[in-house]
Amino acid sequence: MRIVFKKSYDRDIDLHEHNHSRMRFAVLLAVMVALPFFASDYYLSEATHTLIWALAGMGLMIAVGHTGQVSLGHAAFLAIGAYTDAALMNAGFPFLVAFPAAGLVAGLFGAIIAVPAVRMSGIYLAIATLAVFVIVEELVIMLEPITGGVGGIMAPSITILGLNFDRYANLSSFYWLVLAVVALVTLAYANLLRSPTGRSFLAVRDSEVSARALGINITRTKALAFGLSSGVTGLAGSLMGHFIGYFNYELFSIFISINLLLVVTIGGLGFIQGAFLGAILITGLPQLIAILRDGLNASYGIDLGSIPGLDTMLFSVLLITFIIFEPTGLYGRWLKVRFWFEVFPLARRDMFRRQKSYLKTERMK
Repeated sequence: MRIVFKKSYDRDIDLHEHNHSRMRFAVLLAVMVALPFFASDYYLSEATHTLIWALAGMGLMIAVGHTGQVSLGHAAFLAIGAYTDAALMNAGFPFLVAFPAAGLVAGLFGAIIAVPAVRMSGIYLAIATLAVFVIVEELVIMLEPITGGVGGIMAPSITILGLNFDRYANLSSFYWLVLAVVALVTLAYANLLRSPTGRSFLAVRDSEVSARALGINITRTKALAFGLSSGVTGLAGSLMGHFIGYFNYELFSIFISINLLLVVTIGGLGFIQGAFLGAILITGLPQLIAILRDGLNASYGIDLGSIPGLDTMLFSVLLITFIIFEPTGLYGRWLKVRFWFEVFPLARRDMFRRQKSYLKTERMK
């Protein structure tokens, strides 16, 4: 068991519990930076795709994991970010202007629609966000001069200070760009949770009645959280548009929203690390299925390609399994395993038994 000796109160709000934790993150970042030097283009492309999904997962995590707002329409904010960035760059604006503008437009749109929507909760809020997704999809078709309508739009190549970051011509540079964006957003997200604003998000998630008693404006806090969530998701949509190259509204379907919800649910609700674990699962599982399908077909003549919707079925089974047996997701399971080894041999079988720890005031929501 590790004993952390704290010499000041600043250690209580430190991002890292001890120096070993800080060192692990530094080593991980160094490995990610060096990945283009020893990985093939295929695996580098998959790593880039995973990072973009992790960024989108962090966006949804703000709303679902840290504020308790269920959303089934976050694919709409991916679309807003992608179309805003592509339209501005096609109009002559540089990437350094178009990219933050994409997140800003998506965030403002999310904050505006959140003002009436966040007065609802549960399944009603989920239905409202689904309606927003349908509205955005229709707007994309109607604004054909800007969005290209049904035909779609081309995301121009990224050039910063004369350096090319094209996804196809210079994949390594594009990967480093995505990695830098994800690292900066992760750092900002982690610091947000330590701020009074982030703590108000957690208070609203745990008990709206108790948060209101503490003087927190519930509507304003939810709208701010939903706006920030939409903005981060818009940034992910911008990078996703450049990753695809040419896209239309069909790229941002309702299945993208469901997959995003799977990312935060299976990865671990309420944990930033859960967005990354969920992104790895959501992007790696289809590749694993494809490899196993080809292997079974080549070795035993078993053709799984004839089974329609195999990926969706497996994702559904995973989601149901985690909801029933491990609601805290992959990262929650890892924390339990790590703690079990830390306290061994004092660990007990019922140490992680789930208990009803909610407040009585929560029944009055």
